[in-house]
Amino acid sequence: MRHGRVREPARILVVGGGYVGMYTALRLQKKLKPELRSGAVEIVVITPDPYMTYQPFLPEAAAGSISPRHVVVPLRRVLPHCHVIVGEVVSIDHAKRTAMYTTLASDEEGTGPAPLAYDELVLAPGSISRTLPVPGLADHGIGFKTVEEAIGLRNHVIEQLDIASSTRDPAIRDAALTFVFVGGGYAGVEALGELEDMARYAAKYYHNVKAEDLKWILVEASGRILPEVGPEMGQYTIRELRGRNIDVRLETRLESCENRVAVLSDGSRFPTRTVVWTAGVKPSPLLAATDLPLNERGRLKCTAQLAVDGAPHAWGAGDAAAVPDITAEQPGTECAPNAQHAVRQTKTLAENIAASLRGRPLTDYEHAYVGSVASLGLHKGVAHVYGRKLKGYPAWFMHRVYHLSRVPTVNRKARVLTEWTLSGLFKREIVSLGSLEQPRAEFELAAGAVPPEDPSAGPSPEPPGRPKGSP
Repeated sequence: MRHGRVREPARILVVGGGYVGMYTALRLQKKLKPELRSGAVEIVVITPDPYMTYQPFLPEAAAGSISPRHVVVPLRRVLPHCHVIVGEVVSIDHAKRTAMYTTLASDEEGTGPAPLAYDELVLAPGSISRTLPVPGLADHGIGFKTVEEAIGLRNHVIEQLDIASSTRDPAIRDAALTFVFVGGGYAGVEALGELEDMARYAAKYYHNVKAEDLKWILVEASGRILPEVGPEMGQYTIRELRGRNIDVRLETRLESCENRVAVLSDGSRFPTRTVVWTAGVKPSPLLAATDLPLNERGRLKCTAQLAVDGAPHAWGAGDAAAVPDITAEQPGTECAPNAQHAVRQTKTLAENIAASLRGRPLTDYEHAYVGSVASLGLHKGVAHVYGRKLKGYPAWFMHRVYHLSRVPTVNRKARVLTEWTLSGLFKREIVSLGSLEQPRAEFELAAGAVPPEDPSAGPSPEPPGRPKGSP
């Protein structure tokens, strides 16, 4: 019964197609197979993208070790028994069990957001980059959270080598060969390690650019990097990076990056064309557009059973949820908003939703700490797994084995393994396909349109053969 009027299937609405959204829907397909077959239950997934991005592989995609299409998992293929809607939920009125959402056709139709009634809500919109009001960051900063950003950053780095190789201006050359990464967590360290490895290899093919000419800077506001792998492995990582001539600056903040100059809190100034921002994440803005209870950090207040506290029939997990860690020694500790918890929570979440629909008791989310692994480039890594500390090649190998076991579907596992094997047999690709980001630019120019100005590129010369000021 929905709203006490007409007998309809119990609708489970999953908001988000990331780790929590995809894995929860995938498990619900199996748990509720009889109900789905009989039509007693339906699962609707609303997600901005028709795929789930396996983010631990983004650094390798940026370095060219894995093709971008193998970093993403198509939702319609893995969720054949769910109704996948590519769109965006803009608000939720849980008191009325209604979500307002838009699709790619909403603007064309001119109808605005449409309502969708539900019986059970799984709110998993994930997170967005946590930015600070740093002057120039919005104009010149590059994120590293999506596959589009990873491939765009790869293209950008190779283009900087091209600029440095072709210019006669020392200032332009130095700025092109200076790369600043802000944030010493997994994303920042792994992206920096993989891209530095790739750029150092690519420099061999430039007659006037050497690996020693490249300047890499890691800026971290706290006194340590990679806290997940422990202080000892964090110190090893710093030594490893500095041994590769990477400038690691702890207890330092980015104050400004206006006019393509990175100004740090220690007074250093680095002219640069590359500022990569990986300084943490914050909950999706969608949470503020709901009537569900949030904590002081803007995350859903959840119980250990992954139900939203005080909101029956609403569930949460992953980055968007504040879930109590009942295995922690200190009371009041919450589970860290990372992928390891997100994937594990989906198992308990799917089981509890199925139990709730069937009138059975719910279970608490408990976990045993397995450890953490991080890649620092090809054949280099750190790991702290089951109490054992590994570094170098063994840690890198474990990193690959662990994530290969976790990436969804046998299809993706086989493709990733094949690409790793081929990359070990053949040389890296060092081609920039920056035109992918503006595929119509050349045709528009040929058709007589004025190319759009890139605010970060500075003034551009008039195209040859076109009078100054002509359209």
